[in-house]
Amino acid sequence: MSQWTAGMLWKLLISSQPCRLCSFRKMLSASKYRPSLACFTYTTDHQSNKENKRTVENLYKFSVDIRKIRRLKGWVLFEDETYVEEIANVLQLLGASEAAIGSILEQCPEAIVCSPTTFNTQRELWQLVCKNEQELVKLIEQFPESFFTVKDQETQKLNIQFFQELGLKNVVISRFLTTASNIFHNPIEKNKQMIGILQESYLNLGGSEANMKVWLLKLLSQNPFILLNSSAAIKETLEFLQEQGFTNSEILQLLSKLKGFLFQLCPGSIQNSISFSKNAFKCTDHDLKQLVLKCPAILYYSVPVLEERIQGLLKEGISITQIKETPMVLELTPQIVQYRIRKLNSLGYRIKDGHLVNLNGTKKEFEANFGKIQAKKGRPLFNPVAPLNVEE
Repeated sequence: MSQWTAGMLWKLLISSQPCRLCSFRKMLSASKYRPSLACFTYTTDHQSNKENKRTVENLYKFSVDIRKIRRLKGWVLFEDETYVEEIANVLQLLGASEAAIGSILEQCPEAIVCSPTTFNTQRELWQLVCKNEQELVKLIEQFPESFFTVKDQETQKLNIQFFQELGLKNVVISRFLTTASNIFHNPIEKNKQMIGILQESYLNLGGSEANMKVWLLKLLSQNPFILLNSSAAIKETLEFLQEQGFTNSEILQLLSKLKGFLFQLCPGSIQNSISFSKNAFKCTDHDLKQLVLKCPAILYYSVPVLEERIQGLLKEGISITQIKETPMVLELTPQIVQYRIRKLNSLGYRIKDGHLVNLNGTKKEFEANFGKIQAKKGRPLFNPVAPLNVEE
């Protein structure tokens, strides 16, 4: 599982599993109307029937693509009261360049209806976890929506303080603010409840009290979205795995390797993946369990993904037996498999005639192994009894 990253898992969660996905509202096409769920606390709720000329002119000063704003968030241009100059001035005082300000306003048009007072409150919150203003500005430039689209600043503040009390480092919390901002929308009681359930589950699975804090902080750092789960979903998944014959220590191992994303799968999807894999590999329940422990992603991938990857390996001449010996190759996409096999073939290395170890691993690990094979192929054989030609 070394090649798994949180980013890869999050993408796969959205693309490969239909269960427990939240429903999305339909996007309004180029509408001038404000969304029903406002961001921050606006000082005005008044809109005119025409675009605010002063707003448009001020945005043009920062080379903002007005057509893009009209298409995506047109409602902000119809607000009677906006704060383009005020927000720009505050950002400049923090050290943002004119180009950066233009980029921020274009990426997050809602920023122009954020009052300076509200901006300063949000700035103070983020400075709780930022080392300095330079770091703060950098985060706002990269993730303007996370900064400007906060529904409840007081809830965000309580959650920041709670995560600090748990022992999470400020750099981790700042990452949560920018890439997992939804967890700060949770009421503080909900996040506390989920932390308690995770701690209880860890102890029930045989984890020690002494290691619990380290385990919990690592799990949250890898996958903060686990806090968006329900307690019922966590218990349901644990009970299902126990019914499948996994011991407590094995479930704890799977949970750690899958970075907590195991709880975001429903038993039905896991069962489908197990049934497909058992049939594809023609193995017993015990053998399949050993495969899963070697490659926990088997539980995570949907049936279409598993089928695509197994078929891709078979097309390259790799046998089912080889896959069973090194199931971690299922973590590689067919495109990556093809690329790596071509590189190895260029050195005369025949994957289908041996083990798949050299095919496996992260990009960095593969390139390191490839370099070793390449060096070995280019090195002349050394004969220890051959005379050395030494000039006198």
